[in-house]
Amino acid sequence: MSDPERRLAELGLTLPEPARPVANYVPFVRAGGLIHISGQVSSDASGGLRGVVGEDLDAEAGRLAARLCGLNIIAQLKGALDGDLSRLVRIVKINGFVQAGPSFFDIPQVINGCSDLMVEVFGDKGRHARSAVGVYRLPLNFAVEADAIAEVR
Repeated sequence: MSDPERRLAELGLTLPEPARPVANYVPFVRAGGLIHISGQVSSDASGGLRGVVGEDLDAEAGRLAARLCGLNIIAQLKGALDGDLSRLVRIVKINGFVQAGPSFFDIPQVINGCSDLMVEVFGDKGRHARSAVGVYRLPLNFAVEADAIAEVR
């Protein structure tokens, strides 16, 4: 068991099956030593977290939605690495998008749900550059979407 796998187990987390694309794209692209993970929404086996943060969901629910995105990113990354998360050199960047109400401004705190998970699982290799953006609508009414770039060996 690799260190990231051990950390996931210690955190009581189980990775979901990597989500299949719902449109005309692929779940990840490898370009040299980088893997670009397509946007992962706040879905899980129970249906995930949907709605507008600041209206339907509070900031804490939004943070949990971002954490779901992070789990889905790690699941895609594991698939891209043929099941071996120890090949990660570092998470380079996370782009986070929050379906936010007009008076909701705590976008960075919501995306911390994803960012914190990367550090919890990968340690310093999980520290990354980031964008956190509030948007009007996300696909299928999911509360949060995040994509990632990872350096791998």
